[in-house]
Amino acid sequence: MGSTARLKVQVGAADFDAGEEIRLVQALTDSIGGVASFIGAMRSSNDGRRVDSMSLEHYPGMTEKALGRIVDEAANRWQLLGATVIHRVGEFFPGDQIVLVVTAASHRGEAFAACEFIMDYLKTRAPFWKKERTSEGDFWVEARDSDEQAADRW
Repeated sequence: MGSTARLKVQVGAADFDAGEEIRLVQALTDSIGGVASFIGAMRSSNDGRRVDSMSLEHYPGMTEKALGRIVDEAANRWQLLGATVIHRVGEFFPGDQIVLVVTAASHRGEAFAACEFIMDYLKTRAPFWKKERTSEGDFWVEARDSDEQAADRW
């Protein structure tokens, strides 16, 4: 990882401006040849039931450290020149942005791989708890086997 690398991890309730975050990463160095990004949003259904809202909780301090370890590992595997991970917590409604991952590297392949790796690991290794509110009641969301399988391939 170059000396100009910037790795940003942020957890909080505030929404984010994805375009601005991408521009900040792109502006880090002219050595960047590829930037990949992912925005995760709340969807209106899960497992065949309508979801009216969702709350995301975390363990302050522990969550940021876990995300920092994930980003550091990605930066070492793919020689990132910059990365940003923003994860929101609180109450959400369908369409709300929840997570942003931006990765930058000299080449697009490294940026794509690192972005996907960070999301796969975030879903399985970061301490977040999700409760969905539906007309049938409230449900704590369990980890999915497909998320574990995605993380295991790395």
